[in-house]
Amino acid sequence: MLAELLQGTETGGFLLIKDSCSYSGRRLLRSFIKAALNREEPVHVLGFENSEEELKDELKTTQRLHFHNAYSDPLGWTDNPAFTVQRFCFEELTRLVRQTSHPKPATLVIDSLSWILRHVGPPAVCRTLQQLKKGGAVRAVIGLLHADVHQRGTVGSVCHLATSVITVAPGMKGDEAVAKITRRSKSGKVTQDGEIFSIKEDLTVTVQTKASHPAHKQTDPEEQQTDPTANLTFNLRLSVTEREAKEKLALPFVFSKEKKTALLHSGQGSGQILYEPDANDDFDQEDPDDDLDV
Repeated sequence: MLAELLQGTETGGFLLIKDSCSYSGRRLLRSFIKAALNREEPVHVLGFENSEEELKDELKTTQRLHFHNAYSDPLGWTDNPAFTVQRFCFEELTRLVRQTSHPKPATLVIDSLSWILRHVGPPAVCRTLQQLKKGGAVRAVIGLLHADVHQRGTVGSVCHLATSVITVAPGMKGDEAVAKITRRSKSGKVTQDGEIFSIKEDLTVTVQTKASHPAHKQTDPEEQQTDPTANLTFNLRLSVTEREAKEKLALPFVFSKEKKTALLHSGQGSGQILYEPDANDDFDQEDPDDDLDV
């Protein structure tokens, strides 16, 4: 599935690469950039966390690559900033992409969404991503998100917008990594897969095998459930001896066989109630309500 995503067959989608401090997804992001350039597609990169020189040095190509420098002055503290985080909106990005004329629709790469989410509210970011995902100015959107930087609700909202989510984690070997992929089709069908991959020096991705366990889930401190009985002054659990004694205990509302027999079969000297109707008991079998004044 990772190889299919690198081919870029889908249009109008939003692909999200989700990484953490244990493994960086930036090289995989650059592999997607190079794959789009090899298809002769224009690529616009919003660079917040790396410089243009570093990116071009690793890609080894500059044709059809448009780098919008948000690395030097992301907050607009100088007089002439190239691109600032405040300009991350649908109208501004559409104008930015349409400044360059090219017969093929462009791919927008955001490096990274975490930088934007730290200075712009998540609702505004999600609204912009939803508008970009609908198409128009760009063919597709590819973003990098550092999941361990944000709260789970923010990460979940961005992942919900994405048509494909690639969660990367370190593999067993030094040059291997594990990708857990969640893909949503236009019909709403969700497919998941796990693959072991490696990235070469020229940013070529090699998918090696399927991962039986796609990614090792790291325990979130917020997800750790504490034992509510850990610091109690009394014990809520029974030992083996106490459990046996409990099972042998006769409950007051449970009748034994002997007690049931004694209650159902009366012995000698037991009481008995006899009733003899008198003359005033004018009881008619055909009309039981005859004595009522109705």
